[in-house]
Amino acid sequence: MTLPPFAHAPAMDPGLNRRTAILAAAYAVVISASLYLSYDIRFDFFVPEVHQAERLRMLPLALGVKMLALIAARQLGSLMTYFSIPDLLRIVWAMSASSGLLFALRFLESAGLSAPRGVLLIDLMLCVGGLCVGRLAARVYRERLNGAKRTAASGLQKQQQRIAIIGAGDAGAALAKEFLASPARGFRPVMFFDDDPEKHGKLVHGIPVIGRPETMASAKDIATIAKAVIAMPSATAKRMRDVIMLCTKQGLQVETLPSMEELASGRVKVSRIRPVEVEDLLGREQVDLDSSGIRQQIENRVVMVTGAGGSIGGELCRQITALNPKRLLLVEQAEGALFTIEQELNESGVGGAGVIVPLVADILDGPRMDFIFARYQPEIVFHAAAHKHVFMMERQPAEAIRNNAFGTRQLAEIAAEHGCDAFVLISTDKAINPTSVMGASKRLAELQLMAVAARQSNGALAGRPEFRNSGIPASDKKVIGFQVAARAGEPAEAFASGPGGNDEGISPVAGPLSMVHGPSSTAKPPTKFMAVRFGNVLGSSGSVIPIFKRQIANGGPVTVTHPDVTRYFMTIPEAVGLVLQSFVLGKGGEIFVLDMGQPVKIVDLARQMIELSGFRVGDDIEIKFTGLKPGEKLFEELQHNCEEYSGTAHPRIMKFVRSSRAAIDDRKQTAGVDSRRRTADGGGRTADGNGQMADDQVIDEAALEELQRKLHSMDSNQLKLALQKFVPEYTPFLE
Repeated sequence: MTLPPFAHAPAMDPGLNRRTAILAAAYAVVISASLYLSYDIRFDFFVPEVHQAERLRMLPLALGVKMLALIAARQLGSLMTYFSIPDLLRIVWAMSASSGLLFALRFLESAGLSAPRGVLLIDLMLCVGGLCVGRLAARVYRERLNGAKRTAASGLQKQQQRIAIIGAGDAGAALAKEFLASPARGFRPVMFFDDDPEKHGKLVHGIPVIGRPETMASAKDIATIAKAVIAMPSATAKRMRDVIMLCTKQGLQVETLPSMEELASGRVKVSRIRPVEVEDLLGREQVDLDSSGIRQQIENRVVMVTGAGGSIGGELCRQITALNPKRLLLVEQAEGALFTIEQELNESGVGGAGVIVPLVADILDGPRMDFIFARYQPEIVFHAAAHKHVFMMERQPAEAIRNNAFGTRQLAEIAAEHGCDAFVLISTDKAINPTSVMGASKRLAELQLMAVAARQSNGALAGRPEFRNSGIPASDKKVIGFQVAARAGEPAEAFASGPGGNDEGISPVAGPLSMVHGPSSTAKPPTKFMAVRFGNVLGSSGSVIPIFKRQIANGGPVTVTHPDVTRYFMTIPEAVGLVLQSFVLGKGGEIFVLDMGQPVKIVDLARQMIELSGFRVGDDIEIKFTGLKPGEKLFEELQHNCEEYSGTAHPRIMKFVRSSRAAIDDRKQTAGVDSRRRTADGGGRTADGNGQMADDQVIDEAALEELQRKLHSMDSNQLKLALQKFVPEYTPFLE
C-alpha cells in the first residue's frame, strides 16, 4: 500500500514547536493589548459602557484576523531574535491588511462587528510598534547582553578599546553597527571623521561625525582613542597615504577595511579589519584590463609558465588558471616551490583534473625542455625564470649570464622550433643603462630574444644541431638514456604513458635512444616574441619590505643603503595583470614597459614601516645607512639614451622604439661591419617607429658562442668586461 506524502514527513522538532508556540503567545498578547489600549486612548481613558462591550466582542475577532495575517506573512516561522528590515515590512503589511479588513466590517449591517475608525487607526500603530519593539528587544538581548554573558563565561572577555572610524559612508556605518551590536569583540566606536562637510556635526548610529581627518589633532578626547579604523575602501591611494600619516602622527594604531573588490565579491565581511600594511601606503590605483580580450587569448589553450614557484611566476599561474586554460604547465627547478604553488592552485578549485601540470625542470637543460615542448605542445610561454638578486649575481656573474641570457635564448629557440604562438619574457627596469650584472644579463636576454625573432623571420632559425627537425631522420636524433616511442609529426597524444612506461610516456631501453618531435604538417605563423619591463614588486622574496619587517620585529636597526636611493614599486597582481594585457597587445618584436608611477625613497619607506609598527624612528628603532652595494643604483631609469617610448591602447603600458638619432648613429657605426657577422645572426633588428625590429643592430653570434664556451674559465672582471661588449651601455663594477 502506498502511503500518502505526509506520512513520509519527518517528525517535527519539539524545540521548534515550543519556540513557535512562545512566539505566537507573544504576538497574541501584543495584539490583544493594542486593541484594548486603543479604546482607552480614543476615549481618553473613559470608555463608554456601550464601547466596553464592543471592545470585548472585537478582541477575539481582531486576534484571529491578525494572527492569520502574521501566518500568511511567515512571521510565526521566523526566529524571534533575528529581526531586520524585511521582517519589519512583513509585519507592516500583515497589520495593515488586517486593519483594512476590520474597517471593511463597518459597512456590514451586522451589529457589534465594527469598531470606531479612530480605534482602528490607533490599534494599527500600536500593533506595528509593539510587535517591532518586541522583536527588536529580543535581538538586542541576543547580540549585546546574552553575547557579552557568553563571552564572559568563556573567559574571553576583552577590554573595550575606544576607536575612531575614518569614513562615515556606507562602509563606516556598517562597521560601527557591527561593533555596536557585538561589544564582545572589544571595540567601542566613539567618533567619526569624514571628508564630506555635510556630515560634520551629524550622528551615525548615535556616534558624532567630528570633521575632516585633518582636524583629528584638535578633536576632543582624541588622547583616549587607542585605534583608528580607515573605512574608505574606494579611496585613492594618495588619500589613503595622507590619512594613514595623520593617524600615525597621533600615535594611533591604524587598521583598515578589506578592499572594495574583496567586499563586493563577498569573500570577506566589512567587520574583517586588518592592520595597515606598507602596500596600502604604496598602493596604486586599480588597473582596468581588457578581461574579455585576455580570456579570449588564454582560454582553452596550453600555457607554460617558467619560474612558476617564484613571486611573478606564481601570480601568473593564479591569474592564468582563472582564465580557463586547456592546460597550465608549471616549470620550476625548485621542487619545494613547485609543490607549494601546485597545492595552492589545486586547493583553489579552479580548473578541472589534469589542467595543472607541475614539471620539475631547469630551462638550461635543453633535452628536458625540448621533451616538455614536444610532449605538451605549449602554445604560449611566459618566461619568468631568472636569477634576480642584484648583489648575489654581482658576485657570481657567470651564473647570471648563463641563466638569464643564454637560458632565455635557448628557451626561445625551442619555442620557435616547436611553433609556439607567443613567447613573453619577463624583464626588468634594471636592464636600462645597467650597472649590475643582473641588469646587463637581462638586457642581453632582450637582445638575444629579438635576435631569435629576427632569424625566425628571415628563415634562418636552424636551432641547435642535436634538436633540429628538418632533414634528419628520427633514428639519427640521439639523446642518451631514454626514447620516446613516436614517429616524426605525431601529435602529443602519442607520448601518453602506456604499459611499461612512466608518467611522461618514456620507455627505458638499452643502448642509443632517440627523441622525436617532428614539425607540424600544417604551416603555423612565426612565434611572436616580446618582452615586458617593470620595477620592483611589493612582497617578493627579494624585496626590501620583508627585510624591513624582519629587522623591525628584531628591534632594529633597519638598514638602508643610501639616504637618496629610490625605487619604483608595483603590486604583484597589478604587474602580472599588465603583463597579460601586454601579451594581448603584442604583435611580435616589442619591448613593453609598464607605468610604475612615482619613485619611492627607500628611507621614507623604512620610516613609514617603523611608524606603522607603533615605534618611533630614532627613539625605538634606528635607521642605519650601509652604503650602496656593488651593482646598485641610486635610482632606476625608464629608458636607454637611445630609446624613446610611445603609447599603446592601454594607458598603463608603453612600448619602446629606437630614436631616429640613435638609429642614424648605429648605421654609421655598423657601416663597416663584416658581412660574415651580419649573416651569422640571420639579420639583426632594432626597433622602428612601430615598436617592431629593424635591420641595423648586429648580434655577434661568434662572440656570444665564444663567451658561452669560456663562461666558467674567466674571472668576474673579465666576464663583466666581456658582457659590456654586447651591452655597451652597461657600467660594470670592477673589483
